[in-house]
Amino acid sequence: MLEDRKRQNSEGMKRRHPGEDEGGERKRRGGDEGERKRRGEGEGRQGDRGRKRLDALSVGYFRRVGERLDEGFKEKEEREMFVENVLSEVKGKAAVVAMDMTGSITLQRLLPLCSPGQVAEVLAELGGPEGAEFKEVSCDRCGGHVVESAARRISGWTESSTTEEEKESWDELEAQLLTLSQVVRDNIAEFVKHVHGSHLVRTLLHVLAGCMGPPRTEPRPGPKGRTVAPQLTDFEIPSSFWYEMKSLTDTLLDNVKLSVTDAVASAVFQTMLTVCHRKRPILCKQLLKRATEYLTTRSAAPGVSPLLVFLKDPASSHLIEIIIQLSPKALLRDLYKNHFKGQLVNLALHAIANFPVQRLTAAAAKYKMFLGLFDELIEGIEAILAAGHMGVIVQLAESCAECEEKQDDLIQCLLRAFHCAEPGTRHVSCLPLFMSLLTYEVYYHSDAAEGSTQTEVPLSSICYHGSRLVQALAKFKERSLLLSSLRTLTPADLLTLASDPSGSHVLQALITTSSDKGRGKILKRLEGQYVPMACSRLGSRVLEAIWNGSTVSHRQSIAQELVRSENQLRSDQFARHVWAKFALYHFIHRRANWQEIQSGEIKKRKLFSDILA
Repeated sequence: MLEDRKRQNSEGMKRRHPGEDEGGERKRRGGDEGERKRRGEGEGRQGDRGRKRLDALSVGYFRRVGERLDEGFKEKEEREMFVENVLSEVKGKAAVVAMDMTGSITLQRLLPLCSPGQVAEVLAELGGPEGAEFKEVSCDRCGGHVVESAARRISGWTESSTTEEEKESWDELEAQLLTLSQVVRDNIAEFVKHVHGSHLVRTLLHVLAGCMGPPRTEPRPGPKGRTVAPQLTDFEIPSSFWYEMKSLTDTLLDNVKLSVTDAVASAVFQTMLTVCHRKRPILCKQLLKRATEYLTTRSAAPGVSPLLVFLKDPASSHLIEIIIQLSPKALLRDLYKNHFKGQLVNLALHAIANFPVQRLTAAAAKYKMFLGLFDELIEGIEAILAAGHMGVIVQLAESCAECEEKQDDLIQCLLRAFHCAEPGTRHVSCLPLFMSLLTYEVYYHSDAAEGSTQTEVPLSSICYHGSRLVQALAKFKERSLLLSSLRTLTPADLLTLASDPSGSHVLQALITTSSDKGRGKILKRLEGQYVPMACSRLGSRVLEAIWNGSTVSHRQSIAQELVRSENQLRSDQFARHVWAKFALYHFIHRRANWQEIQSGEIKKRKLFSDILA
């Protein structure tokens, strides 16, 4: 009975056609078929631009399939029967289903549940004879997603297939993907420039290389509006993919001119280089060399590097950024010496070219060429600040954190740029100025009268790039200037800093990098602010970071202040986690046990940090 019910549940998604009786026999009525065709209720109706679209009955069916997929399946047999029944409805009109929005979404969810052989059959029907139809489906806004989902299914391939039938199933899918790649190579210009087709090429590059990120339809983690690089997962690939990848990359490089004129095509070339760097490093070096040769040998004005033109172009500048990031030392040195040197400040002032300069500054940090690059950029630091290209300054600071030789020079240059170098009494004002990216006169509303007494101004105007700058400076070997400035802030300013989206990272970076003695001085200034910090979304995180790096005596001082507001902490949505993490109940009722636990935890943290170091 249970098996019968499963079969009925799965077969329930097999569409009953109009005119079928309860036994499943279709009633034949003369003229019905012609009438349905006239009404547009057949396998599809003519949509926009004459393209076939699913009829309303089919759309409703695939919508119900999606609802059934939401429910999930308890048994493997039930799932397999369901998939088979749905695919039987797709058969013969796969392209029409794939290019319909509802049908496309349903197929994208169904294909990961299919066997390799079933996916190969869907691809074979989508591609038509010898893959002739792949281009139309792949460049469709809905169909492209389906082809991508089918291609991603190869990630489950393994060389040691359990049965002969399973091996044949994978071989069929492999053959279809090779056919798809051949179609892409034959029509490479159309694919890489097409807004939808280019995504298929990028997915195909991942598949042929053997690494895969999350599907495009899945939400990416990270703050809203900020791009987060997807995490890639490696998988086994058939040996044929190794050779096909070489053929596809060669074809792309033969059309490298498209990458400098079309932003969509440029993204394909960026994916190619990134994937090859991860999976085919030798091939990547060859590709980088060929791409660089093209970009640096185009005609330009006499005495002007052609690369300077491409650096200022929205499409090609992104590709150059990737080339800089992935280049080996020799190629990077050649780019700097022959194309960037002497032009860095002008490029840093350009709205687009400043981004490749940032990538070059980051890549050069571990080489001697950074010293010359630093000396050139530092001459124009005030002009770069005035242009608002803070990414260049932040990256320069982050690179200096790696290269200790130029750290003092950068600090002194920043003090001069923010007008707090002279007189020396202004040094203690550097932290608010760096975080707000405002000069001394603007921040303190002063006329820069030398020797004048500064006015108390509440901490404000903390900005993202200012926060990033101070976080980079906090990694310098000599941080006494920043810590002295931090200790001059009032407790109210420290609370503002801890509760600010950008400032909280600054406070955490400065406290966690301080010595025990320096941390104690800062914590002394924070006394009386621990409770409002614990009740703040951001402040509570800073407080936890402080706690993790504190000694037992510092923890005891923090706990002593927090337990006085037990009711407030235990009822607050953020502070209650602090209460539990700091074990404050045990601090009140089992003090000796609490101290023993805290001592053991600190020793354990120190042991792990020593091992990692």
